[in-house]
Amino acid sequence: MQRSSPTDSVEKGSIEILEEVVPEPSGQEFSGKHDSLPPPPTLTGAEERRIWRKIDIRLLPMLTVMYLVASLDRSNIGNAKLEGLLTQLSLTGSQYNIALTMYFVSYSACTVPANLVLKKLRPSKWLPGITLAWGIIAACMGLVKTYPQLLGVRVCLGLAEAGLPPGVFYYLTMWYPRHMVQYRIGLFWGGATFAGAFSGLLAFAISFMSGKAGLLGWSWIFIIEGLITIVVAIVAFFVLVDFPHTATFLTPAERAYVVHRKKYDNSSVGEEEHFEMKHLWETLLDWKVIVSALINMAVITPVYGITLFLPFGFNTVISQLLSIPPYVVATAVVIGWSKWSDDVKMRSPFVLAGLVFCLTGFAINAADVSIGAKYFGTFLVVIGGYAGFPGNMTWLGNNMVGHYRRGVAIGTLVMFANTGGAIACNIYRVGDAPRYLRGHLVEIGFVSMGLLLMPVLFLAYTRANAKRDQLQREMEETGLKFEYTPEELRKMGNRAPDFRFTL
Repeated sequence: MQRSSPTDSVEKGSIEILEEVVPEPSGQEFSGKHDSLPPPPTLTGAEERRIWRKIDIRLLPMLTVMYLVASLDRSNIGNAKLEGLLTQLSLTGSQYNIALTMYFVSYSACTVPANLVLKKLRPSKWLPGITLAWGIIAACMGLVKTYPQLLGVRVCLGLAEAGLPPGVFYYLTMWYPRHMVQYRIGLFWGGATFAGAFSGLLAFAISFMSGKAGLLGWSWIFIIEGLITIVVAIVAFFVLVDFPHTATFLTPAERAYVVHRKKYDNSSVGEEEHFEMKHLWETLLDWKVIVSALINMAVITPVYGITLFLPFGFNTVISQLLSIPPYVVATAVVIGWSKWSDDVKMRSPFVLAGLVFCLTGFAINAADVSIGAKYFGTFLVVIGGYAGFPGNMTWLGNNMVGHYRRGVAIGTLVMFANTGGAIACNIYRVGDAPRYLRGHLVEIGFVSMGLLLMPVLFLAYTRANAKRDQLQREMEETGLKFEYTPEELRKMGNRAPDFRFTL
């Protein structure tokens, strides 16, 4: 970069942004263009919308159904508990909580490696393959006879399911520009939200099979829902595709448009696509990723906690049916907030709103108030937790440049989220029913942590954007230009001088 005294202080300040160091330029002038791809076709607004609708129809219904069955298979142990699981397996003390926890232990250990595998293998085979695996495992849960068998199957379920949520979040970021992706993640995540309502309704229906073939209702819940997952996995093998440049359902011109639009979405020089070990360590040690992951834990711990106290001590039928309305409302809010977030190109206000909803809902449930008031509080918790998650996931995904960096970052967020799930499983004890004061107070602590960390991350991104804007103005005034090669800028990722963080 050519230097002069008026810009020295500005350039120095920009180098210190978010504790990142910009490499020395090579001497080639940065022009903001890259010629390795042919120019995309010129499209009208209607033609662009038609392409995205075409992609939406091919990807989102299948991914949403896959995540819906994943959510069912993960959480149906709560429904099975209501149908006699504890009694038949003679579970006592904290054994049920330990069984819940073991799922999250194995799950959390595999999220980051799973995303690295996804990039190396074909998503169209990897995602359906792990869906088939956990469908078989979920069905086998209905046949367990002892506590150790239950633990073993829960560990295997966590291993198999670990690749789906982070894999799909990462997969969608490979298809959609960063200010279009939250709505799609919201639709996908809406499947998990709706599963909260569908799970209770389906379990209620399946419970009438109790006694068939000598199995109680809880066994049939696992078997039937596992078989549903197997069918979904088989269909997914024929529906899912890999990445835009190999998508045969798009015409060559449409593929060129999508590849070009995505490649140059985060900055004018594209993204680093070749894996190096430094991508892993740089991402795992990035303080912004850690803060985002802690915020994610603050959002997701309530999502897992809500399933453990929602019944309020009512009988099985009423408990199953009471779980439906909050999730139906939350599904609509998830999709609405996600679309709104993409329209305004901001993420943090929606994450903040979700945390405020959760805090209010848990405070109501912790208070000595009527059952009706507590039930209203659960609406706030379900809405806040489920609607806040897509915003936080997309926020970090928008601000991580480079395929592998983004994949590792998303895997880290999901890993922290499931650590929150393991914690939630152990703070709601059977002996604390029906008020669950201890669990609610711990949840309030996690949500408060998220509320304290939100402004830290927001101000850091705001300060970084402001300094880069100032640097650009100073250089325009003095006629100076950046002198980096496209390869250098790709390696810089979100440190590139033309990159701006999403707020």
